Amino acid sequence: MTLRPLTTEERSAALTKAAAARATRAALKERLKSGELSITEMLDLSATDDALARLRVVELLEALPGIGKVRASAIMEQLGIARSRRLRGLGIHQRRALVDFIDAK
Repeated sequence: MTLRPLTTEERSAALTKAAAARATRAALKERLKSGELSITEMLDLSATDDALARLRVVELLEALPGIGKVRASAIMEQLGIARSRRLRGLGIHQRRALVDFIDAK
C-alpha cells in the first residue's frame, strides 16, 4: 500500500510539526539533565504530550547525567525493556521498574 503524495502545504505543515516535536523533546531532555524534571514527571508528561510520548526510552536514559549509550543499553536489558520501546509503549510494571531503578541509583 502506498501513501498518496502530499501537497506542498501538507508537506510544509508536517515538517513544521516534526520540528516542533523535536524541539519539545530536546527541551524536556535538557530539563531532565539539569535536574528540573524527574523520570516520574517525564513519564507523567508523556501521557498528555504526544511529542514526548514518542521519545525512545533509551534516549531518556541517555539524557540523565552519568548514563551513556552502553549503560543505557545495559539498564534496559536488565529491566527487560526493548531497545526500540518508546515512552508511550511502556507498561505499568516497566514504568515502575524504570523509576525504581533510577531512584535507587
